[in-house]
Amino acid sequence: MRIEKCYFCSTSVYPGHGSAFVRNDAKVFRFCTSKCHKNFKMKRNPRKVRWTKAFRKAAGKEMTVDSTFEFEKRRNIPVRYDRNLMETTIKAMKRVAEIRKKREHMFWKHRMSAAREKHRTARAKKQLARESIKLVQPMASEEKEKVREKISVSKRSALVEGSGRSMGMDLD
Repeated sequence: MRIEKCYFCSTSVYPGHGSAFVRNDAKVFRFCTSKCHKNFKMKRNPRKVRWTKAFRKAAGKEMTVDSTFEFEKRRNIPVRYDRNLMETTIKAMKRVAEIRKKREHMFWKHRMSAAREKHRTARAKKQLARESIKLVQPMASEEKEKVREKISVSKRSALVEGSGRSMGMDLD
């Protein structure tokens, strides 16, 4: 039983599932769903589509280099069935899966700690900006009060006294 990889999103395509597109030069493209096939026909780049494995690897969200990936490569050499060989192969596959899981968890942990640190520094910068704004605002309001006092004094003196008439404007 051969498990193929989807050409667009790199998920596993099991026998009897998905679809295949064969180009004129006899190159076979396998797709897991019609969604992948349609995106391929639209000539979209899998590295720019956020839900594909190619994007996740290019963006640094998944491991790209690891020795456990070597076991997943295709081998086209047929081997005669041997019970002992099959048993050791299954044990090796389980062990490789455990190792890969541990490494992926450590990779994720490291990535999340870096993101957490980045978030902390951004939050500290925001808090510092808020504090500096609080320090600046009271001074600005005091200056406005001084300006208002000056304006109100000068406007009152603009009225002509003694003539018995005002200029028709009450400014205050």
